[in-house]
Amino acid sequence: MNNRTQNGFTLVELLVVIAIIGILVGLLLPAVQAARESARRMQCSNNLKQLGLAIHSYSSAHRVFPSGYVSYATSTGAAPPGANIDPVTWDAAPGWGWAALILPQIEQSTISNGLNFERAIWNPVNAKLVQAQLSVFQCPSVSGDQEPFEVLDESGSPLQIGGRTITLGRSNYVASHGQESCWGECGSSTTGVVFTNIYTSETKTVRIDGDASRVADGPFYRNSKVRFRDVTDGTTNTIFLGEHSSRLSEKTWVGVVPGAFTHPRFRTPENGPDAAATLTLVHAGPSGGELDITGAPIIHPVNFPTYHVGQMFSEHPGGGQVCFGDGSVRFIAETVDLYIWAELCSMGEGEVVSHEDF
Repeated sequence: MNNRTQNGFTLVELLVVIAIIGILVGLLLPAVQAARESARRMQCSNNLKQLGLAIHSYSSAHRVFPSGYVSYATSTGAAPPGANIDPVTWDAAPGWGWAALILPQIEQSTISNGLNFERAIWNPVNAKLVQAQLSVFQCPSVSGDQEPFEVLDESGSPLQIGGRTITLGRSNYVASHGQESCWGECGSSTTGVVFTNIYTSETKTVRIDGDASRVADGPFYRNSKVRFRDVTDGTTNTIFLGEHSSRLSEKTWVGVVPGAFTHPRFRTPENGPDAAATLTLVHAGPSGGELDITGAPIIHPVNFPTYHVGQMFSEHPGGGQVCFGDGSVRFIAETVDLYIWAELCSMGEGEVVSHEDF
């Protein structure tokens, strides 16, 4: 009788092999995810770099940086009926934002040439193209929606102008209004409180009369015409652009619609809907009247847990990317010192910041 040796795994050996494979997969998966996020972050950085260079090209052609958004200028709240002026904010037609204005500089001349910039962004003649999804405005790390969205009013219902709703293409990138914000209070309110010193919380009251430049201390605001010479803190030390994920709120490359409101996707004790300017702009704080539950002025760097619709918000682990006025892109940790963040977001407050500080 022949004795045959059977080759194969015993049950114990099989279980050991399965356990080893499981351990290896567990070790490998984070590395794969990290590699994918690194690639996504690089693409996001490239997007911001393109936008920063486009802003420089726009400045070369027009001798000013693009406006935060373009609105019928009024110091009294009076405007022609066709301007569709918001009685509270004084936002009005045409509404085109900074990103729409640089379309030719980011090789989107086909869309730019098809838009009628003499008409409002909500005019039916522009209805199709303002819904365009452009990859340069989309961060690949964002888990929120990327398709066009319907603009909402203060109650959260679809806003209607002339009996029509407005749908706009989305953006994950926003422009900096500076430390201060001038959203809903830059219209019929003729005075506003402005922080004059971020260290002592000193404030002053200024007449606004529809002129956002009396409040804004950053490079982009309603009807802004900022030149290089106006950025006295230096373009190397001034944040121009940053991220805002649709996981927090809707942003658009198109512009601002009078009567619109930006609504947070989730609520915290400190966040809520804000006026139409936050469709394209954010600020760093502190802003006059913007206080936390303890009564202290709020400074909110990227991913700060107040989760304002008017702050920068990224889904990159640990922070977010910003584009400085010189076109450079840097990753800013969400643990950045609050005062350094505020200093970086103003363009002429006279603060001295070293890149070694952040």
